[in-house]
Amino acid sequence: MTDPRSACEGCRDGKDLDFTFSMAFQPIMDLTTSKPFAYEALVRGPQGQSAASVLGQVTSANRYAFDQQCRVKAIRTAAAAGLLQTPAKLSINFLPNAVYEPRACIQLTLKTAAAIDFPTDRLIFEFTENEEMANPAHVAKIVDSYRRMGFGTALDDFGAGHAGLGLLAQFQPDIIKLDMELVRNLDRSLPRQIIIDAVVKMCAALGVTVIAEGIETEGELEALRALGVRYIQGYLFARPEFERLPVVDIPVAALAREA
Repeated sequence: MTDPRSACEGCRDGKDLDFTFSMAFQPIMDLTTSKPFAYEALVRGPQGQSAASVLGQVTSANRYAFDQQCRVKAIRTAAAAGLLQTPAKLSINFLPNAVYEPRACIQLTLKTAAAIDFPTDRLIFEFTENEEMANPAHVAKIVDSYRRMGFGTALDDFGAGHAGLGLLAQFQPDIIKLDMELVRNLDRSLPRQIIIDAVVKMCAALGVTVIAEGIETEGELEALRALGVRYIQGYLFARPEFERLPVVDIPVAALAREA
């Protein structure tokens, strides 16, 4: 196990990485406004190589510095791509197990945002339930601390992985992102429709926003709209674009159509 003291050194400056990487961006659409609600930053190799080519180089010795540099790279690259000229937010994936003390480990992120006048209330931090949480209470502390600092938080891949309802019972992020396996062929699956309908109603009662990801067909889109899902993400609208904000391909009229 990595010594927390040495990890915090990397946390402070984000250095000690012997590889480079960059970011691609994919929009999260708002069906009410027909515009991007946010752009998710997705790690890529320095020339646009796959995420796996980068993540395969992350180890217990460098994950803390990697987590820091992901935040820095996402903010700087999004700003360079023109995100600040839009009303959209920026969603950044982070590693909960790479955060020892939320307020200490966020300092480089705050410094980076301040240097380029990136409003911190436009930042969302995503974490996935697919990675087993060694200490859910610690994750709850991160979510609470980030909320107090004005950031949004999102639980990715909800409905697949080590937890789901168990995590949601312990803490409530601002957003959950439905796993794409729940969305796939939704228009032809009554069990999936019943499950998502229940999740949407539960999250409304908890004050948690629902985003559906992995939408690939208009049938899935219309089924989600009928179930009251406002925010959506997937190849139907745009594939991730390397170091730039992609153009949304689906016609605005189709997005704005009432259920």
